[in-house]
Amino acid sequence: MSLEPPFFELVVARHVEDLAWLGRVPENFQITVYDKGDGSSGGIRLTNHGREAHTYLHHLANRYESLADLTIFVQGHPFDHAPDLHKTLRALAAGTLTIEEFHWLGFLGDTDDSRGRRLFVPWSKNPDGHELQLGQFHQELFGTPGPTDYRFFVGAQFAVPRAVVWRQPVDFYRRARVLAAGFPLAPHCFERCWDRVFKSDGTSGRMPPGQLTAYFKPIKRLRPSLTMPITPASETGAPTCSLPTSDSPPKT
Repeated sequence: MSLEPPFFELVVARHVEDLAWLGRVPENFQITVYDKGDGSSGGIRLTNHGREAHTYLHHLANRYESLADLTIFVQGHPFDHAPDLHKTLRALAAGTLTIEEFHWLGFLGDTDDSRGRRLFVPWSKNPDGHELQLGQFHQELFGTPGPTDYRFFVGAQFAVPRAVVWRQPVDFYRRARVLAAGFPLAPHCFERCWDRVFKSDGTSGRMPPGQLTAYFKPIKRLRPSLTMPITPASETGAPTCSLPTSDSPPKT
């Protein structure tokens, strides 16, 4: 008896971006576009608030019972932070790469403190120097105090298997969706803790312990102390493992 191939879905949070790149996505990916812009993509229209965080959580809440085996969440132009996205999608489609746990996409792992003072406050797109309220955000989302520092991959893009999503009940994603639309600077707060949303640690085994910043692609004139080479699958002997399996979501 042959097993059915894994069900992959690419979820795209679009505003006004050109989505011509979707023509290069492997055929065995279902593509779902959520459009918060002019609607010209033909995707599912959503009200323009909460940025990509609200979009992702809308999908997780509405599709909770019918999630793909593996869902890839990306923004309308994903390549600034994940230039190897097409390569990753092709590897998944070919079965040479499998993902069994939450997996950040992107090449830059970084660290911010609970008020965003290391990365967010001096960010060029934050000219007023606003701080993040990650402590309050963490308390409202998870019901527990947050850490002093957040390690994450920049870009708010990731892959997550269905069984990992189901670690949380659907009501959690519904509450998180409300928080994404109403909490101050919520998308930037979510960007720093998407792995925690799924009860995971997306930097474990990828970012060196104690290192604040790690680059995963060659960058000219970058100090060697900040680089961390990626070991190809051919050298490790295997891709990252198989998808976890679960027949049904948790009872709520």
